[in-house]
Amino acid sequence: MVSLTFYGGVDEIGGNKVLLKDGDTRVFFDFGQSFTMGCEFFTSWLAPRGINGLGDYFEFGLLPKLKGLYAKEQLECTDVPYVKPRFDAVFLSHAHFDHVTHIQFLDPEIPVFLGVGTKLFLEAMEKTSSFTRYGEHEYRTFRTGDKIKVGGLVVEPVHVDHSIPAAYGFLIHTSGGTVVYSGDLRAHGPRRDMTEEFIDKARDCEPVTMVCEGTRMVEKEKRKNYSEQQVKTLSSKVVSSTKKIVFVTRYSRDMDRFRSFYNVAKSNGRKIVVSPKTAHLLSRLVEDKRLDLPDPLKDENILVYYKRKKSGEFEQKDYYVWEREFMDKLATYEFVHENQGELVMDLDFYQFAELIDVKPKAGSHFIHSMSEPYSEEDIEDQVMHNWLDHFRMQFHQLHASGHLNRPQLTHLVNDINAKRIFPVHTENQQLFKDTTSNVQMIKYAKEFAL
Repeated sequence: MVSLTFYGGVDEIGGNKVLLKDGDTRVFFDFGQSFTMGCEFFTSWLAPRGINGLGDYFEFGLLPKLKGLYAKEQLECTDVPYVKPRFDAVFLSHAHFDHVTHIQFLDPEIPVFLGVGTKLFLEAMEKTSSFTRYGEHEYRTFRTGDKIKVGGLVVEPVHVDHSIPAAYGFLIHTSGGTVVYSGDLRAHGPRRDMTEEFIDKARDCEPVTMVCEGTRMVEKEKRKNYSEQQVKTLSSKVVSSTKKIVFVTRYSRDMDRFRSFYNVAKSNGRKIVVSPKTAHLLSRLVEDKRLDLPDPLKDENILVYYKRKKSGEFEQKDYYVWEREFMDKLATYEFVHENQGELVMDLDFYQFAELIDVKPKAGSHFIHSMSEPYSEEDIEDQVMHNWLDHFRMQFHQLHASGHLNRPQLTHLVNDINAKRIFPVHTENQQLFKDTTSNVQMIKYAKEFAL
């Protein structure tokens, strides 16, 4: 029997944990954390205790109690006994938090399959964040065109366009026919051709089932979303219309958006200023030539902004070893202040205190190139605008989503034409019923035979 069981992504955005069984073969597709996981019990610094392993998660039913899935040390403070792995593999579609975070709890003997670029992302994030640890794993990388045999399954990864490089959907060839897993995808980014290729390959397989993301399957969009090209064009208009500094904020792993702002700065005769964390990420991603990203150590259009630390003299000893590599590209607050008209600066919301040192001129610009996280409260948005108002900066909202909108999702489902549709990664499963009659509403931990 071939079956699907959903341990995450059910009536929520993200947190995908899709278990596919085919005879004795058991494989998870994604193992992430949803944006709202545990919000009834945890908030801000009140979080599950690392010292308690999976104990705090099991207490509130935040992770499934499955034997043979988790690392021995993670189970020491729980009532779940450790047994040897009973699962054959985990496949990761891409490196976003809501698809990968909970691999930290898995038994290291279970192989984790992921794209070449995804592995670079995970390594960079572990290096630059004291809070990010994915655990020990046997990583096995893939690219489009590979066919990976796991037990009775053959898994075929196919690249898709998303708001992070190295994103994939999967064609899973089972004893009962092909199952399509969309991962997260869009058709309005710079590589829509990859999404189109995925759709063509999926349709040609005549799938029996499709597990389809539905982030933007909503009655009405809250915020206007542009294509990536529109973001680039409109941002360039902002930059070209002013002699003052332009700040931009984006999701840290959205390299398409970085590339857009990099090209906008360059085409307008400006340099782009990034954080050491972004510089480190870029320095790793350039290892994959297919991603076509600039090398921060060699590219004269990239400067690296260092915050004041300890001595306040920007001495190497004040910074982490991984940060020191970019000191030759140093941009201090004084440099940014004195050269405002020549710069575009990548400024994360949590770096806003740097504005006090930079002292942007009144009338400077701020491009907010993000949508609201699903866990965001109004107070954070208000705090952002309080800062911008204080420094008399002009606000621009320009964002290209990483997901298909409702009409595009409808086209996706109808074009691939699977015999059965399972909506995941959505708060509105019922809206899928308006697209096709063969929708199966999913429930947490319920097994569905295919």
